[in-house]
Amino acid sequence: MTFVRSNSVLLWLVALGFFMQTLDATIVNTALPAMAQALGESPLRMQSVIVAYSLTMALVIPASGWVADRFGTRRVYLTAIALFVLGSLLCAIAASLNQLVLARIVQGCGGALLLPVGRLAVLRAFPRDQFLKAMSFVTLPGLLGPLIGPTLGGWMVEYASWHWIFLVNVPVGLVGLAATLRYMRDAEPIPSRRFDAVGYALLAFAMVAVSMALEGLALLGVAGAMALLGAGAGSLLVYWRHARRRPDPLFAPALFAVRSLRIGLLGNLFSRLGGSCIPFLIPLVLQVCLGYSPMEAGMMMLPTVLASMTVKRVASALIGRWGYRRTLVGNTLLLSLMIASFALVTPEQPQWLRILQLLIFGATNSMQFTAMNTVTLKDLEAHHASSGTSLLSMVQMLAMGLGVAIAGAVLAGFHALWGQARPEAVLHAFQATFACMGLLTLFSATIFSRLERGS
Repeated sequence: MTFVRSNSVLLWLVALGFFMQTLDATIVNTALPAMAQALGESPLRMQSVIVAYSLTMALVIPASGWVADRFGTRRVYLTAIALFVLGSLLCAIAASLNQLVLARIVQGCGGALLLPVGRLAVLRAFPRDQFLKAMSFVTLPGLLGPLIGPTLGGWMVEYASWHWIFLVNVPVGLVGLAATLRYMRDAEPIPSRRFDAVGYALLAFAMVAVSMALEGLALLGVAGAMALLGAGAGSLLVYWRHARRRPDPLFAPALFAVRSLRIGLLGNLFSRLGGSCIPFLIPLVLQVCLGYSPMEAGMMMLPTVLASMTVKRVASALIGRWGYRRTLVGNTLLLSLMIASFALVTPEQPQWLRILQLLIFGATNSMQFTAMNTVTLKDLEAHHASSGTSLLSMVQMLAMGLGVAIAGAVLAGFHALWGQARPEAVLHAFQATFACMGLLTLFSATIFSRLERGS
């Protein structure tokens, strides 16, 4: 089966956008210590650079489908690339941590629209019998982002400067803008349902409140953080009442009547808290405590990505053999153990053992993501598929941001507890943080155990 030329160019265009988004999500991690030094900050307090991007993605994704319908896919895709390029440029010229965080928010707004709107453009351009093949082509370059991101980021920091991890997006984005103007069809906006602005505001406030409570724990204190967490929980309760009364809510309460979706979303949230903090913590501990260069730290993440890509080939067959419940409960236990095992990191630890840990973590993390995502959506009715997918994407990005925020708060807490003046206290703080994040991930095993037996 072949595609006509205009459609082939569209696929490359959407694939380029997805590649930019996935590359940017991983390239920053190895550059955090260099950024901290340039901006006069502690490398242990740079998690806000990652949290701001992930949280913004979680906030914008639920509105992406409505925005594309209202203003047209071509116009919105142009805006997405422009925002991403502008945010990248602002990141590169940021002179303080606050400026960098604000620039990452701009970048996240563009990144959140790239894949959902691009996927919608592909859906409208291709007949249904070609859509699966088209989307497989689009998502393939996205797998390269996590593969080359950490190493490329480390290379740029070591041989150029950290600014280039953002500046590299500018020429790529400009090519994307020109190609979008020429090749993406200017389809007419589709009359869409009225946007649930009140529900969106309630969900947005809940996500921001919870994230700020975790991110700002040191500044707010326990009382202030608990107050924000309470406000976020209250906002969710108000949204639930609002959604039950509105005929077309952002996420219909009927979605949560599906048992596998409820369990899958909650399990996704808690499981990803641990899994998503490892790409943040590992390059940091390798550089701050073990003396690795940015390039070396980036290359150490390659085993994780390679194992992840390998397992994806056999994940479906393993799930079919063992079932979702057995797979997720057993794999969650192993994933928790692997996260906690990074507490063994010391300068004396053999390099082969460190690589083996990363390989096993990458394999179990990949299996976890595949099983969680499919069990969440497998029982949805066709008329709930779009809304359920959007909700899952939102939870995934929220969990990624919260995972890094929690790990950063725990790391800062242990560092303060054991004395910032002692050099060994930093390593001990990392070790304790790995153990805590492993225990937190373990909780999701109890959630997945509620899946139906034999499922």
